[in-house]
Parts: sequence; C-alpha cells; structure tokens
Amino acid sequence: MPPLIGLTTSRSVSSFGLPSQCVAEAYIQAISAAGAVPLLIPLGLPEAHLEAIAARLDGILFTGGGDVHPQRYRAQGHPKVSFVDEDRDRVEIHLVQQAVQRGTPFLGICRGLQVINVALGGTLYEDIQDQHPSAMKHNYTNQEGRDFLAHRVELDPHSRLSAILGLAETPVNSLHHQAVRRLANGLKPTAFAPDGILEGFELPNHPFGLAVQWHPEWLQGHLAMRSLFRAFVQACDHQPQSLKDRSASQS
Repeated sequence: MPPLIGLTTSRSVSSFGLPSQCVAEAYIQAISAAGAVPLLIPLGLPEAHLEAIAARLDGILFTGGGDVHPQRYRAQGHPKVSFVDEDRDRVEIHLVQQAVQRGTPFLGICRGLQVINVALGGTLYEDIQDQHPSAMKHNYTNQEGRDFLAHRVELDPHSRLSAILGLAETPVNSLHHQAVRRLANGLKPTAFAPDGILEGFELPNHPFGLAVQWHPEWLQGHLAMRSLFRAFVQACDHQPQSLKDRSASQS
C-alpha cells in the first residue's frame, strides 16, 4: 500500500455561499504523482481527533495559505496581516508538535514553513517590505503566474534539501509577504534568497522534517521540484518490503 499523507486545509466559501474546507489541487496532484495517497485534514476538530488522525498518517504536508496570528509569536500585529484563521493555527501547531514527537515525516510549504517555525518557538516578519526594507520583492501576484521564477535561492551544500534537489542553487517562485525572522531553536537553515531572507530549513535527526518558503507544487515541470515530493513520499513509506511485495501480488 502507498503511504497515506495528510494535507492541511483552509476555510473558504463555496459559490453557493456554503462554508467549505479545501486545499489547492496542485498539492494533491504533486503528492499523488510522487506515489502517495493524499488525505485532507479537516479543521475544527478537537485535539483528541487530531491525534487519532495523526496516528494513522505516514506523513503530513503543511500547505500554504493565510497568515499566522501574530499573538502566536508574541508580535504586536500589523495592518498587512490578513486571512488569519485562529483555528487553523491551533490545528496546525498541534500537528507540528505531534509530528516532531512521533517522528512523523513532514514537509512545509510557504505558510507551512512559517507555522512550523512558530510551533517550535520561532518568530516571523509580519510584513517583509515594512520590517525588512532592504529586502527584494517576494510577494509576486497571480498576474505573473504562480510558476513565475522570481529569484534564486542558495542552498547549504551540506543540507538534506541540497542533496534532494541535486543543486547548490535554484530558481524559485515567490508568493509571500511574511518570512522567518528568528529561526526556532533546533531548526537548521538550509536556503536563503539573495537578500538574506530564509527560504528553507530542516529538523536534524528527524526522519524527514523539512520546509521551503517557495511553492514547489506549482513547479512540477522542474525535475528538482518533483524530486522534493518524491523524497518526502519515500520517507513516509515505512512498510516492510515483504508487505509491499504481498500487496503487489494481490493487485
């Protein structure tokens, strides 16, 4: 059986005006193409139910979305903070902590990187342009296209991320107005934009604890970005080879 990977979700309103929970299809396609079964993790559940879900998952993908509430990282608030969902913060922070404790493989993308950092004690720039004036533009809109390669990132050559991508640097898209300000203790920085903004980190001595600030799910035409999802899925695949062989023979 292929590994089961949970994808965090966000709230929206359907065309019929009904409250909904969803995730961008690009995440689902990237995980499925890499060989895993994607499962959407609903919001609004009590912690006991979240733990029951987490216990059955082989991995968790923390997806992009709105901003983490500034109170979660002891900030004062900023007028450009938007699309805050405090329940999503609660759910994802709990899942991050569960994944670290259980040794469950996890991958964070954009907001996912930010919420992992906050969950482990780090802080964020609430708005890069305002709080880091020397920074380059990072918040490219849909006008350029979500696969627009906005800038390059330099990778730590000794990092797991560099080994997975097979690169020392790579062009990436850029769709964020927030970023890591202070990295949580225990996390290792692995990628930086030319202006010094952190673009990736990993959790050492964990089966797979990695996050990137860009959106590789929109860059699946690039071998390196497909490799990232394949490496994540491989880390989530805990089945003994004998069970895999048995499953293949029955299909």
